[in-house]
Amino acid sequence: MTTALITHPDCLHHETPQGHPEQVARLVRVLAALEGKAVVRVTAPLVAEDDLLRVHPKSYVDSIRAAAPAEGIAQLDADTWMSPGSLAAAHRAAGGAVRAVDLVLAGEAGNAFVATRPPGHHAERETPMGFCLFGNVALAAKHALDHHGLARVAVVDFDVHHGNGTQDLLEDEARALFISSHQFPLWPGTGTADETGPHDTVMNLPIAPGTGSEEFRRLYEDKVFPRIEAFAPELILVSAGFDAHADDPLADLRLETEDFAWLTDRLCDLADTLCGGRLVSCLEGGYDLDALAESAAAHVDRLIARGLG
Repeated sequence: MTTALITHPDCLHHETPQGHPEQVARLVRVLAALEGKAVVRVTAPLVAEDDLLRVHPKSYVDSIRAAAPAEGIAQLDADTWMSPGSLAAAHRAAGGAVRAVDLVLAGEAGNAFVATRPPGHHAERETPMGFCLFGNVALAAKHALDHHGLARVAVVDFDVHHGNGTQDLLEDEARALFISSHQFPLWPGTGTADETGPHDTVMNLPIAPGTGSEEFRRLYEDKVFPRIEAFAPELILVSAGFDAHADDPLADLRLETEDFAWLTDRLCDLADTLCGGRLVSCLEGGYDLDALAESAAAHVDRLIARGLG
C-alpha cells in the first residue's frame, strides 16, 4: 500500500492581496518539501456538484460562483478573497478531498494527503470565511457516509484555529465525530468545550496560549484518542493545519515539528486498529513558510512509513 499525494496546479492560481497570510507561496513550499518522496501523485479533480450540495445549499454554491471576478481580486469578507483562478482552485481542493476518500476506501492507497488550497475548515453552510470557500473535509466525510455507505467517520482538526465550518456542516450528522483542538481565545472565537452538538458528536478542546508539546500530547492521549476509539470510525479524516507551530505568526501555541510527526503516528495507530489504516489528511493552515514546509514534510513522511507498513 502507498500514500497518495493529491494536488493540482490550479490551486496555485488562487491569488490573495500582497501580504495576505494565505498566499500562493504556501502551497509552493509544501509541494517543494514533498518533492521526491515515495508517494503516488494524483490529480485533484473538479468537485462534483452533488458532493458540494451534500454540505452547502445550491444558493450558496451559486453565490460563490457569482462572486468570482473576471479580473483583479474580490473581497468576500475581512479575510477572504477571490481572484480569477480561485473558483477552479476551490473546486480542485474540494474534489481532491473526495478523490482521496475514493482512493483510500477502494484500497488503491493506504492513506492520502491532499495538498491544495484554499483551505476549507472555516467555510460554514452559507458563509465563506477565514480564507475558506467550501468545507472540503466535511464534504469528504459526507461523501464517505452517503456515497460509500460507511456507518461512522471521525474528523480530527489540529489546526490552531477552531474548525467552526466543519462543525457547522457536520454537527447534525450523527454518523460523524468531529474533534477540534485549538488555541482559545483566538479567532474565530468559537469552539468552547460546551459546544457538543445535538448528537454529542462534537468535541472541542480549547488550549491556552503558550501551551507547548507536553501539555498538547497529554491532551490528545487523555481526551482525543479514547474518544476516537470509543466511536470506532471506519475512516479517519484529518484537517492538517500546521499553525500551532511555535514559529507561526498568527497564533501562540508552542508546538514543534516533531509534535506533528508524533500526532500523525498516533492517528495512524488508531486507523490501523479501527479501520484498516484508512486515513485521509487535508492541508489547512500554517503561515510561517519554513515551519509549514517542514511540518507538512514530517506529516507526510509518517503517512508514507505507515502506508508502506
